Amino acid sequence: MFTEPFMQRALLAALFLSPLCALLGVFVTARRMAFFSDTISHGALAGIALGFWWGLSDPTVPMILFSLLVAGAILWLKENTELLTDTIMALLLSGSVSFGIMVLSLLKGYRGELHRFLFGDLLAVGSREVWTAAALLVVLGGVIFSRLSWLTLLTAHEEMAHVCGIPVRRVNYLFVVALTFTVALSIRLIGIMLVTSLLVIPAATARNLSRNLRQHLIFSVLAGLVGGVGGTLLAYQFDVPCGPMVVLTAIGLFLISLVAGRGRQKSRAI
Repeated sequence: MFTEPFMQRALLAALFLSPLCALLGVFVTARRMAFFSDTISHGALAGIALGFWWGLSDPTVPMILFSLLVAGAILWLKENTELLTDTIMALLLSGSVSFGIMVLSLLKGYRGELHRFLFGDLLAVGSREVWTAAALLVVLGGVIFSRLSWLTLLTAHEEMAHVCGIPVRRVNYLFVVALTFTVALSIRLIGIMLVTSLLVIPAATARNLSRNLRQHLIFSVLAGLVGGVGGTLLAYQFDVPCGPMVVLTAIGLFLISLVAGRGRQKSRAI
């Protein structure tokens, strides 16, 4: 298993992207942005469709660019209209998905490629995706930990962060850009339909066990690692799709943490 190059690349990709998603997921769930990441991931479908329309063998670049466009549109509409955030995201999600489906309906011969982006194909990632994931983990992980106090205060109380001199608008935009890049690249890991789960489930698992932010971050990263790497190994072992297996492994960890967390609460009560 571990001597096969495709498996080595798959494990490295899971090792790099899973903890990054879990780390961002702590702030995504705390700021109630799960639907935001879901909108970005589904918006990527339009970018993928455009990439195929333009004849690109790898639509990663248009996928990322269109995801950034969707994210920017969400922020602009939120700041310049009176629409509620969930209304804006539902509008852009349905619009971008419909546009992507219309473009794909005009194309022939891309159903296999589309299936890979919808549901993920971690076992088929190349060396370039692995190195990109490694660079993203190093850069974004470093930025997050260097500005952890900013993100923490901004998540807890945005007005207080502004009073303390934190450039709230700039940090919000940078966080959205980081989240967009991570979501877009993680689509190759578990697919458009499931990518939000890689952000939300490890953070929710950690929430059941943690008592403070430090524990929340550590447990979330560990849950992401175990879910990503463990799900990849199980997918290879049982010859099943990798993306859904990663998600099911993460859900299994969540259920274990739920039981463990409730057991700890009962022991405290006694």
